[in-house]
Amino acid sequence: MESERLKKILLSIDGRGYKAYKQIEGSYKFGFFDLFIDHVQGDPFAAPSRLRVRVKQEVAQIPGWAFENPHRQMACCDFMTRTFAKAIRKYAEGKRGSGKSGLFAVDVPGQQVLKRTSCLVNEAFVEIRFVCGLPAAGRRALGREAMEMFFDELPRIVEEALLYRNINEENLKRHVEVVEDHFYIKEQLKEQKLVSFIADGSILPRESGVSQRPMRREDAVAFSSPPSLRVTMTLPNRGEITGMGIPEGVTLITGGGYHGKTTLLEAIEMGVYPHIPGDGREYVATVEETAKIRAEDGRSVKGVDISPFINNLPGGKDTSFFSTEDASGSTSQAANIQEALEMGVKLLLIDEDTSATNFMIRDARMQRLIAKDKEPITPFIDHVRGLFEQLGVSTILVIGGSGDYLDVADKVIMMDEYVPLDVTQEAMSVAQSIKTNRAKEAQKVPFIPSSRVPVPGSINPHLGKKLKIKANGLRSITFGRDNMDLGALSLLVDESQTRMIAQIWHYAYVKGYIDGRRSIVEIIDKVFGDIQEKGMDVISPHRYGHPGDYALPRKFETAFAINRLRSLKIARAQ
Repeated sequence: MESERLKKILLSIDGRGYKAYKQIEGSYKFGFFDLFIDHVQGDPFAAPSRLRVRVKQEVAQIPGWAFENPHRQMACCDFMTRTFAKAIRKYAEGKRGSGKSGLFAVDVPGQQVLKRTSCLVNEAFVEIRFVCGLPAAGRRALGREAMEMFFDELPRIVEEALLYRNINEENLKRHVEVVEDHFYIKEQLKEQKLVSFIADGSILPRESGVSQRPMRREDAVAFSSPPSLRVTMTLPNRGEITGMGIPEGVTLITGGGYHGKTTLLEAIEMGVYPHIPGDGREYVATVEETAKIRAEDGRSVKGVDISPFINNLPGGKDTSFFSTEDASGSTSQAANIQEALEMGVKLLLIDEDTSATNFMIRDARMQRLIAKDKEPITPFIDHVRGLFEQLGVSTILVIGGSGDYLDVADKVIMMDEYVPLDVTQEAMSVAQSIKTNRAKEAQKVPFIPSSRVPVPGSINPHLGKKLKIKANGLRSITFGRDNMDLGALSLLVDESQTRMIAQIWHYAYVKGYIDGRRSIVEIIDKVFGDIQEKGMDVISPHRYGHPGDYALPRKFETAFAINRLRSLKIARAQ
């Protein structure tokens, strides 16, 4: 229907009860764009109304090069979402009454570029999904103020953000090219038998411990690879670039305190995602199959085979199918590794500072004092080489205090005032001249555990008869009667990913994929297959189809989240 129809409705409901806004649900033609009011909130204090704006390509004229392949399309959508958010800040007046009145908002991305539901760009149209707080005084509809929002502010926002003639072409071009180059680096990692690449000139430090924004270039030390580790990447847009290539195998990052060890590891970790131009880490890339491992006191563990790391417990408790509601640091770290192996991890990232000491190392003196038959834990140092040599799983460790790891390393990188140095030969010389005299304790090589099958009913999003699913910020999900504590999942970087994980498991429940036969891996593969075939909207619980505020998580975090659901039960293999 024409936009004049919307204007008449808004005038007619001005001053009436808030629920009168329900009359405006529908679609409206606004000259150069179409407005879809898909869902109207029932209360000014409820979640805001969900809307879409669609501009036909004959009007928007976004060039085909901006979305000609999946990586460019993801980057273009990310860029358009950011321009829409910027235009909202410029033109929207904001609060107009009670609750969320007067709000226009879109799912604003952070430093990483993720596949999102906030925007669609294709050969036919550009579509932005956003929310609007319909204005109210108390619980009375302010129809005239809503008219200002729809007929004054929104057209200016759409015109500036979604029409190519008003978009900075150079910024869009750089955005899509940087993202595309990231994925080319990832492809070359495998070709060159590397697990990570950090480009020369990168700015790795962040502006603060609670921000993902880069430190100012003038305050930071730009990254420069040691000559012995310098490799060249050939990219379709940037051309040839050089940087440090970390080879497959066991790599130690060492050095004194405050010299940049953890900063380097965090940059490697975040390299699984592309970053926006100017981030400083936009030419840092890490293999997709990466997991950050840490101790996690108090987490629940369900049906995990931790026997390669922990065995021979007092009382003869079985650790090949281990469950606990309150794992210790060492037990949780063992479970985290085994769960990552179950998902097909190829690179483990471990920081000594966030690890359980007795899981990482048992030195010669402790071996002499406490006989192996009295110590259930086989430390990680005795498995790290087997993980690579037998399973092809590499490890990068930040080590500052355990020199025993020099014996098992392929490469040793020392951070010296934020500058990386290849000290592998010196480290080997030290290891040869100063013997640790510790005995290797591994008796069972870690292996890829058999896939665990959830018991139907143990993953249930209902509390009684009520559906209860909610992402509580970035690090927690309420799911039925329990919570998933995601505090240790550092590779979960956006609250929209958390929201999507919650709905992925709801979708799996509704579709009957949790059937007592499929494993966690198979359930996730089934859902992600549906997403690949039908798009991210497929998991939306909304009757109107689009969520607008989801970002695609990795399969790893999707699995790690459900592993932390306390109601989860795993069927023992017959």
